[in-house]
Amino acid sequence: MKKIILAMAFAPIALATTAQWQINPQLGATYQNITKPPEGITYSARVGFLIGADARWGNKAYLQPGAFIGRNSTFVEFQDTIAQTGTIVVTNLKLKLMGGYRIIDTYQFDMRLAVGPTFDVSLSQDVKDSDIEFNDGEFNEALWNLDVALGFDMGRFTAEPSVSLGLSRVYNDDVSVQNLDSRYLTYLFTLGVNIGDDDKDAVDKNN
Repeated sequence: MKKIILAMAFAPIALATTAQWQINPQLGATYQNITKPPEGITYSARVGFLIGADARWGNKAYLQPGAFIGRNSTFVEFQDTIAQTGTIVVTNLKLKLMGGYRIIDTYQFDMRLAVGPTFDVSLSQDVKDSDIEFNDGEFNEALWNLDVALGFDMGRFTAEPSVSLGLSRVYNDDVSVQNLDSRYLTYLFTLGVNIGDDDKDAVDKNN
């Protein structure tokens, strides 16, 4: 029994020493829209940005946790007696825990597919370039998403287009918006660098 307990205790350590790991600082662009606009309102996506890092731990299959600060923009137009426009700007902390698989796995080039949940925490919300009265108390401050990413590694450089599908409602349960089922739909593209043990893997593959 003691041997089994010791084996279970040291298994994660042994796995960590044999699995490939990388840290990936990245910056990129976002393109965020809001679905299902209410009558009299139209939304359209605008370009934003994000910066942060994720990690990849594993070999062919891997885990990919990460954290990013993003600033997303969505253009909104109110078709009232007098048309009014503005841009909803949201700054958020995006946390993700995705699982991936290396479809192509060579030292010179990798292609990866990753899927998993992400969690957005709103840090600030505002409307720019408008006189529209904006009640940020009507917006949810914590949102779940499902992200799908297709990544490419070329030596020390990485590129990753992805899409984030909102699972949580944009608006909260305030009486004025509780019937709106709008979700965020965000397209992302990041560029970054790979910092990790690829050099060791390259030696192993060449041998």
